[in-house]
Amino acid sequence: MYALARPFLFHLDAEKAHGLGLRALEAAYRTGLNPLLASRPKPLVTKAFGLSFPNPVGCAAGLDKNGEHVDALLALGFGFVEVGTTTPRPQAGNPKPRMFRLPEHNAVINRLGFNNAGVDALVANVSKARRQHGLLGINIGKNKDTANEDALDDYAYCLERVYPLADYVTVNISSPNTAGLRELQEEQALRHLVGGLREAQEKLASQHGKRVPMLVKIAPDLSDDDIDACARVLSDMQVDGVVATNTTVDRLPVEHHRLAKETGGLSGQPLYGKSTAVMRRLRARLADSIPIVGVGGILSGADAAGKITAGALMVQFYTGLIYRGPDLIGECVDAIRRRREGGPA
Repeated sequence: MYALARPFLFHLDAEKAHGLGLRALEAAYRTGLNPLLASRPKPLVTKAFGLSFPNPVGCAAGLDKNGEHVDALLALGFGFVEVGTTTPRPQAGNPKPRMFRLPEHNAVINRLGFNNAGVDALVANVSKARRQHGLLGINIGKNKDTANEDALDDYAYCLERVYPLADYVTVNISSPNTAGLRELQEEQALRHLVGGLREAQEKLASQHGKRVPMLVKIAPDLSDDDIDACARVLSDMQVDGVVATNTTVDRLPVEHHRLAKETGGLSGQPLYGKSTAVMRRLRARLADSIPIVGVGGILSGADAAGKITAGALMVQFYTGLIYRGPDLIGECVDAIRRRREGGPA
């Protein structure tokens, strides 16, 4: 069914198509027509961060920024859905146009800039979700006008508000579309931020009588030394997991495309090699007890299995959903299942 809808959606502006696609998905879910979009894969239970996921294939953050479509996305067969990025206060994001498809490369460039309705709106939306089919991650960030030296306050504010509802929380310090955000990945800044959030996490665990895992999402554009420093800090701070990686500012894989000079993060197939290489190096240096969620460039089941081979325990995608549709979910689950069983992916 998605194959029929895709040509129409691709004739629209990318951001308009994004919104229309989500509304159509929600309508299909509410009318009971979602089985026409995809068949739910057989369970492939995966334990991570002290949680049990029905399968290891998730929807990456950015698709559902305000947590308005959790149940509809889970009904497609995802084992988990990560919503956000959310910020303390609503913000409009960067000027439009700010999202561009590169079909020749199965890629997207976006410079959305954490456009969202604010954490209170996300909490209200998520509170209504039934969440019958999978787990929920909530991705948190800082407002654009918050200085980096005050970033901890923004992240802690969001963490406190989403904590009662999230199955896990991801700290996004790696979007290329908020000026200066990636500076928070530098060793001392990272140690300060994650250390403060770990303290807040433990206090919230005591207050709520449950411990919600906290993950950190990193960029694919880190140098080897920066990856090693991240591994040291995240291991020392005993974070619960890492999401590797966000989008890239590198344009080498698409340098001859007419949209290559558009600023923003590049996602999709051209990101696969770089994100997987970063994840592989991180896995070799990160504490064994810290699982990695592999994301970046997954367009096939073989891509998902490749992330697992490189060191991921679970995977996520977003751009792959745009180009392949919901069938990609089951394909990835089946490929990971075959890899676990020792057969060809």
